[in-house]
Amino acid sequence: MNEQTRPARRRGGRRRRTTNDRPALEQLPWKQLRYVDPPTEPLDEEGLERVHDGAMRILEEIGIDFLNDEARAILKSAGCDVDPESSRVRMDRALVMEQVDKAPGEFVITPRNPDRSIRIGGNTAAFGSVASPPNVTDLDRGRRVGNRSDFQDLLKLTQVFNCIHFNAGYPVEPVDIHASVRHLDGMYDLLTLTDKVVHAYSLGPERVNDAMEMVRMAAGLSGDEFEASPRMFTNINSSSPLKHDWPMLDGAMRMARRGQPVVVAPFTLAGAMAPVTLAGALAQQNAECLAAIVLLQIVKPGVPVVFGAFTSNVDMKSGAPAFGTPEYMRAMQISGQLARRYGLPWRGSSANAANSPDGQAVWESVFSLWGVTSGHVNMVMHAAGWLEGGLVASFEKFVMD
Repeated sequence: MNEQTRPARRRGGRRRRTTNDRPALEQLPWKQLRYVDPPTEPLDEEGLERVHDGAMRILEEIGIDFLNDEARAILKSAGCDVDPESSRVRMDRALVMEQVDKAPGEFVITPRNPDRSIRIGGNTAAFGSVASPPNVTDLDRGRRVGNRSDFQDLLKLTQVFNCIHFNAGYPVEPVDIHASVRHLDGMYDLLTLTDKVVHAYSLGPERVNDAMEMVRMAAGLSGDEFEASPRMFTNINSSSPLKHDWPMLDGAMRMARRGQPVVVAPFTLAGAMAPVTLAGALAQQNAECLAAIVLLQIVKPGVPVVFGAFTSNVDMKSGAPAFGTPEYMRAMQISGQLARRYGLPWRGSSANAANSPDGQAVWESVFSLWGVTSGHVNMVMHAAGWLEGGLVASFEKFVMD
């Protein structure tokens, strides 16, 4: 813990004073947002059921590719139809709902500092830092490839701002660390420069296993204590359309077996890897998400999961992803309706496609945030620092957000 961040932890989030007794940072105390108004719900009950039925038909008639032998074997043993000639798995809607019903509607993640625990679900929201860009930028040094020094500085920003509740992943990829040990150095920095909830990438058995052990040791827990309640989380994405790949499934199952939460977030862009209509894209998102949740509930009944939503649209001239659009806002609000229908917490994002921290970045981020919060999102990824559709982490944008 560095000198700048230690007082925030010791004093429960109160302002740190400078030598002339002026506050170094004006901010509210550490706490989570709570919703007091009703959510925006664009669809009536009939419309919501049509999206649900569309997803169930995808799961029953078309199926999802599970590119993991172990996952397919587990699903087959539970009664799913596994095509022996391919990776395609079909599942009955009754089985889907039976397994989804086992997941909790809300849960608490407790990091190494219990004062930084966060509740996921119910009427609360938690905001996380930008995660996973390969590049970083600031006005003084310009745009550059991610490195450990900037990685550490962004972690310090995550720690010092009380409105950022968790580390969503690597705030920028530290490319100057060799890939074989990057996860070790990255998790070490996460656990020493912040005391907030951390995320582990599901990118192979070693990375996930090492991350869980490092979190356990940092909190001074035995194996049984670590597995007794959520201490960290992972986020997996489907490879849309209708596909879950090997490393993400492997990591998610390893996390689930030890009782750690998994966020399942399909990346469904209408007009690219999903139908151009909003209803079609949402039905596909729903099917891909629920399919993985079914697997995880079979692996460990009752393990915490989060209904992930990242449906937006593309620019039909360039094919580039677009965020903060009317389609994105509606998709998020309807995703909130779907998550509540299934009794699951849900994850959204604050995203934009701007190339610099300018007016476009502000407007698109505001509309992204309005879409997810008006839909009563429980977990906001990339809430601070995202630029260029996720290709860049920006220091200025982090502070603006």
